[in-house]
Amino acid sequence: MRTEWAVPFDGEPCVFIGNHAGAFGPIDMVAKFPLREDCYPWFNAAVMSEKEMPAYVRQDYWWKPGCFFEPLLNVTVPYIAAAVLPPIMRSVPGVPVYHDNRVVLTMRKSLQLLRQGKHLIIFPEQPSGFQSHHDWINTGFMNIAPMYHKLTGKELQFWPVHIDYKNHVFKVAAPIRFDSTRTLEEQLPELERTLARGLRGLPVEEEEKAADKKED
Repeated sequence: MRTEWAVPFDGEPCVFIGNHAGAFGPIDMVAKFPLREDCYPWFNAAVMSEKEMPAYVRQDYWWKPGCFFEPLLNVTVPYIAAAVLPPIMRSVPGVPVYHDNRVVLTMRKSLQLLRQGKHLIIFPEQPSGFQSHHDWINTGFMNIAPMYHKLTGKELQFWPVHIDYKNHVFKVAAPIRFDSTRTLEEQLPELERTLARGLRGLPVEEEEKAADKKED
């Protein structure tokens, strides 16, 4: 994998926002991204639990719903994953993401790493089916920006990364910086649109069409 930066990286603690590209996006970012030694990915806490892993696999589109082999896959793959993946994921230096009141642990760990000069890697696309995603991205992670500003007085940057594993390239778009003079709610649509465009490697006009479709 080679890396193409739209602008030179300034070294500030930041958040890299990437596309999934199936499982290849996360794998490439943690194994091949040039800043990987100082990057900590967010990952679903369920993948760390042998008990939670089967349900996570069944709802995460690991196979095409209704396919011929679905009955067999449903009773084998979730349990194979539960036996293999949690021990591996517990050894990964990353940030578990919780979807209940334990989310405070996710934010606390993330802020701690940023204050140490590290970077986060987040994959905000929402699956819509097998090998497909909605045209919008999850934005809950952006709450870390005002928290970081409150702690440090600094404005956090988000760098969109389009992971093109077929052509072996990380295309890092220009960063967008949280504006501390405005509320997060005021700038959220702009942040979402710019990050979505960058992580998908889309020209401006294509992303604007997708945004207009969503509004309609």
